[in-house]
Amino acid sequence: MLRKPIQIKNLSLSFPHKICFEGFSTQIIYGSRIAIIGQNGSGKTTLLKILQGISDVGEGEINVPSDVVFGYVPQIIDEFTGLSGGQRLNKAISKALSVGPNVLLLDEPTNHLDRHNRKSLMRMLKSYAGTLIVVSHDTELLRNCIDTLWHIDNGRIHVFSGSYDDYICEIQSSKSAIEKDVSYLERQKKDMHNRRMKEQERISKRKASGLRKMENKRWLKSTGDLKAMKAEKSQGSKLKAIDHKKQDLIEQLSNLYVPEIIIPKFSLSSADIGDRTLISISNGSISYIAGDPILSNINLLLSSKGRLAITGDNGSGKSTLAKAILGDPAVMKTGDWYVPKPQNIFYLDQHYCSLIASKSVLESISELVPSWSHAEVRRYLNDFLFRKNEEINALVSQLSGGEKARLSLAQIAAKMSQLLILDEITNNLDLETRWYVVSVLKKYPGAMIVISHDEDFLRDIEVCEYYDCNTGI
Repeated sequence: MLRKPIQIKNLSLSFPHKICFEGFSTQIIYGSRIAIIGQNGSGKTTLLKILQGISDVGEGEINVPSDVVFGYVPQIIDEFTGLSGGQRLNKAISKALSVGPNVLLLDEPTNHLDRHNRKSLMRMLKSYAGTLIVVSHDTELLRNCIDTLWHIDNGRIHVFSGSYDDYICEIQSSKSAIEKDVSYLERQKKDMHNRRMKEQERISKRKASGLRKMENKRWLKSTGDLKAMKAEKSQGSKLKAIDHKKQDLIEQLSNLYVPEIIIPKFSLSSADIGDRTLISISNGSISYIAGDPILSNINLLLSSKGRLAITGDNGSGKSTLAKAILGDPAVMKTGDWYVPKPQNIFYLDQHYCSLIASKSVLESISELVPSWSHAEVRRYLNDFLFRKNEEINALVSQLSGGEKARLSLAQIAAKMSQLLILDEITNNLDLETRWYVVSVLKKYPGAMIVISHDEDFLRDIEVCEYYDCNTGI
């Protein structure tokens, strides 16, 4: 049966403090598989609600055919309390599917899912026959379940037909081509400027030599001078045209989704860290006081430069194992444990627990390294994209999630610990912030333990050792 598309005409979304996007027009063909991407706060969730009529349309219109049945699963599932994240999602999806939807809308469905539930969700999404519209930052989902991207950026929604990897390749290719054109224009402008300067110097010399003619008691320009003036005027017009074209290219470049590169300066180098055993656990077990063992027969080795992923289903003991390594007094340990002292471990979770809400961005770094001058701290924060005075002096409580992530990365690099423990830090990260996190962690020279269900993330930061809490291997 041929189904009519959903029509979107001149849709705009704005709030008193910002414009999310303007003038968006498109149509959603039945069977499309669309991902809405963009920075946190760009309006993705609101757009999802507008499509199904939960939120009012700001400006524009959406024409939904009468036979469309929506199924919707929000990012935060308040129902089914007492169940795990994966169980809640399964229940919520089952409830959404029970109405027989031909358009399924999901908001960040992979957040908090363990590997087993992630794979089950991916299989379901691949086999779903209707229209799928997903808000997601999950690169695995974007690569495997999507054929169209709506990217909200810089007040517009850019539509791209193809995979996420194709989208990134096209943007990088466009960026390279524009940068090449800008470089050519700069060389062309420099060459024209040099020719102009030489021509002005030549005219000046001719005037100085007294090569002038007099007619009717007026000074007249020589034919050569008139030609020179005409050439100079022409060059001036060409220079203006070059400047105009260059400005157009720079605006095109600024509209491309290409995050800046963070090049971290770590307080320790690989040579400083050396190569030795940092963690050794033999025949270990962990439990809470007066409780049954959560994990038994733990055998782990980690070098001072090693990268270990702790994996397993939700509830399998991953976070408890991390707490045991951190020296949490609530966790009882048996066996032989050789681990760094707690003060030599930096722990970071998705809530950025290392940051103090009442401190400023500047204080968050300067108090870690009191030997640095104010100027040194400013220069250091500049590397992590904190540049303006209002950014430097902002309180942690005022920062967005992406800004908190960048500041936490700055702390990690400024005062490196023997061991870095990361606990599900990719939950709720937008793609740009994820880019920053990966770029810094790839260069991290020390030991790292990562709790994550995100296989793409683990591969991106080059984790090569695994401990599965389900199997103990």
